[in-house]
Amino acid sequence: MNQTPIVKTLHWPHEDACQAYALSLSANVHLRHAQLCLHGDLGSGKTTFTRHLLQALGVSGRIKSPTYAVVESYEVERGGTPLFIWHFDFYRFKDPQEWEDAGFRDMFATPGLKICEWPYKAAGFLPQPDLEMALQVNADDSRTVTLSAHSDNGRSLLA
Repeated sequence: MNQTPIVKTLHWPHEDACQAYALSLSANVHLRHAQLCLHGDLGSGKTTFTRHLLQALGVSGRIKSPTYAVVESYEVERGGTPLFIWHFDFYRFKDPQEWEDAGFRDMFATPGLKICEWPYKAAGFLPQPDLEMALQVNADDSRTVTLSAHSDNGRSLLA
């Protein structure tokens, strides 16, 4: 059943607000099996948010943007069980078919957190996300973030 997405808007006056939101989201148990899609222009903060979220989830060391590799995977321990995380960046896709050709369908069928930057580049192949985040840079360099939940899991992430 398709339901109207639940929409929430946040204002991040500086990066500390982005980090604080990532920290609060990391504590949500529904993130364990979620798909997040991040939208925004270059420099809007998609990768910065993702880095903060991954650090809050316990990923240590250097967190690379997967712009060239397309995907980076991580495994952390959360609550005594492993959490598998995939960070995708479809920016370099020339055709959405590349998603299918790369075998990503199998990754999306497995349990874990999937974070996707530039999801429209895989349009038609990428499953419906639980939560979409649209990041917009304002004139004062703050960010307006529009969150749209498309599933019960996504709605739980907004709670």
